[in-house]
Order: sequence, then C-alpha cells, then structure tokens
Amino acid sequence: MLTAFTAGLLLITVSELGDKTFFIAVILAMHHSRRLVFAGVTAALAAMTILSVMLGQTVSLLPKVYIHYGEIALFIAFGIKLLYQASRMSALTCDTEVVEEAEAVVKQADLQLPKRKTPLAILIEAFVLTFMAEWGDRTQIATIALAAGNNPIGVTTGAVLGHAICAAIAVIGGKMIAGRISERQLTFIGGCLFLIFGVVAALEGA
Repeated sequence: MLTAFTAGLLLITVSELGDKTFFIAVILAMHHSRRLVFAGVTAALAAMTILSVMLGQTVSLLPKVYIHYGEIALFIAFGIKLLYQASRMSALTCDTEVVEEAEAVVKQADLQLPKRKTPLAILIEAFVLTFMAEWGDRTQIATIALAAGNNPIGVTTGAVLGHAICAAIAVIGGKMIAGRISERQLTFIGGCLFLIFGVVAALEGA
C-alpha cells in the first residue's frame, strides 16, 4: 500500500507541475474564484485518476508476465523520452509552447460561454477543460500502468493527493511560481523517476 501510494504521489506531483493542465488552472485562477477553479480542476483530475485505475485493474486481468514486462517497457520508454526532451529544451523557465496551448484552450472556452459566469459555469469550465487536457496524457497512461501492477487504493490515493497539491500550487500562486518553474529540470527529474520505476519493477519481478 505504502509503495503504491508513494509511487502515485511522486509520479503525479513531478509530472503535473508545469504541465498543460497546470497552466490551465493558473490562467483560470487569474480570472475566476480560486476556490471554484481548485474544486473543478481537482474533481476532474480525481475522476481521471479513478478512471485510469479502473482501466489498470482491467489490464491486470491479463497474464502477469505480460503486465510485468509491459510495465517495465512503458516506464523505461517514458523515461528515455523525457530525458531526450529535457536535453533539447532551453535553459529558460517555462515552456512557452505549453503556456500558449493552455491560453488558447481557455480563450476558446471563454468565447463559447457567457461573459458573466455563474459559480456552476466556472466549476464546469474548470472540470471539462482539465479533464479533456488530461485525457491521453503521459500521467494517465502511467497511472494505468501503476494500477495494473500495484495496490489500486494506494495508487488512487497517492495520485489524487499529487494532483491536489499541483492544483493548489497553480491556483494559489501559479502566476508567480510559473515564472520560476524550470520545465527542463522538471522534465529531467520526471525522466529519471520513470527510469527508476522501470528498474524497480524489473528488480521486483526478478
């Protein structure tokens, strides 16, 4: 339980900081109630986590040997990919491309909604934008892989807590913190973390 919880917490916290969903929360919190944005974003990420864990549990019905080698391959592949991406990033703080994508998503949503938004409309906007941005993201796939080979309750609790921490950072001081986040360093740390999980999974199988 503790291992699954720690893995979920570390993986999500490191991967989500500076991610597209992080900047969506930052931008929304600059224009709307921070509490409403936090509630909507966290609810979306929790729902995505639960769905991912359920998918992971479905995958766990496959032969254990396939799950084992699949988990190792997935973590190592993600790790190598992230380290490669980090090596090609500039030393600047934020990835401007990710920020621009987040801004475009929020702007498009605002055009489709009335200028004067109710609390419910803000909640729904934060939920939908976050859920859609997170779908198919590497953290979702990693959560599925973790849940396939680890305690589902531990993975769910750790991942949800990690998401909540990132969402809180985004809505409380996102604008100030975003300018100090080194996307390159976070990507490098994330790559190392994925590689460590891959090695641990291999050693546990051995």
